[in-house]
Amino acid sequence: MFEALTARPPDSILALVQMYRDDPRQTKVDLGVGVYKDATGLTPIMRAVKTAEKQLWDVQDTKVYTGLAGDPAFSDAMINLVLGTAVARDAVASVATPGGTGAVRQAFELVQMARPDARVFVSDPTWPNHLSILGYLNVDVVNYRYFDEETRGVDFDGMIADLKTAKSGDVVLLHGCCHNPTGANLNLTQWQAVIDVLLETGAVPMIDIAYQGFGDGLDEDAAATRLVASSVPECLIAASCSKNFGIYRERTGVLMVVSQSTQARKLHQDTLAFLNRQNFSFPPDHGARLVTMILTDDALRADWMAELEEVRGNMLDLRSQLAAELQRLSGSDRFGFLAQHRGMFSRLGTTQDKVIEMREKHAIYMVGDSRMNIAGLNAQTVPILAQAIIDAGV
Repeated sequence: MFEALTARPPDSILALVQMYRDDPRQTKVDLGVGVYKDATGLTPIMRAVKTAEKQLWDVQDTKVYTGLAGDPAFSDAMINLVLGTAVARDAVASVATPGGTGAVRQAFELVQMARPDARVFVSDPTWPNHLSILGYLNVDVVNYRYFDEETRGVDFDGMIADLKTAKSGDVVLLHGCCHNPTGANLNLTQWQAVIDVLLETGAVPMIDIAYQGFGDGLDEDAAATRLVASSVPECLIAASCSKNFGIYRERTGVLMVVSQSTQARKLHQDTLAFLNRQNFSFPPDHGARLVTMILTDDALRADWMAELEEVRGNMLDLRSQLAAELQRLSGSDRFGFLAQHRGMFSRLGTTQDKVIEMREKHAIYMVGDSRMNIAGLNAQTVPILAQAIIDAGV
């Protein structure tokens, strides 16, 4: 039977990783893989995570399964982190998932169960795995305009015009903060306009928030998600702990269903648990337990927040350094958008040919659509990247 299988298209980012590894040049710069790196090129384990793991080692006396939804204390901690007091706790159903990707997958499956003919509106561009999962599930996808290649900001008028074509029962996928792959974000006034369109059309928002704390701060980055959740009849939220806790390999995420009808919470909770059972039974617990310990212990939480602020500040500094160096080399402020973007990524808005030229001539490795991981830079590589951008005529 397996001879009928056909080869899958290669993953462009994984292929880029291998090309980088095979490149012998000492000046090569990896801006492809979406993980945070410090100035030494290491993705460190955060201090609070280390401390929590040591504490857990001492007190944990079983590895028995948690419930289908995971540890309720983890859900409570994450709902508090993401939503604060924006909605009542009894308005939220939630389950732990294997990473933010698992939450996204479960959300799309929930949409299929509830409304098989639903269309999912996604930003152009969006995280490639959004499209990959939707395609695998045979969900109808509609692109809405988002990134303006000229200004390297948001094409907000185009976005609103496209979202107005959504219908009741459709889903609009939104990035809660630090838009991946562009780094260009909506302001709160624009978010309110999006909410007005959602209320007008009856479309349901789904928010993917994977970088809370990487943009303008924990509460600031959650502000849009909280505004949406408190303003619409129902919404989906997929949240990841990979980046802001640095626990990528622990696969820790959560899916929330928020409804103004609190009577619907039990049905939502039971359905989410059912989906977990069909896909992987019980979610992984180690990362979730560490997150719970950090968020519910004053000392651990304070240390985590302080280190997360260091991470955020480092990325903002790198953005400012790169924008300043490009202004010096080009004599113009056309790269000022890099300092305005937020999160790990920015999109240069250039052609694949120029991306290839930067790779071949300067050993700069970024994704073909010109998405680059700002956290892959350091003070020594910023000038290398800036010169490559200028030489390529970006």
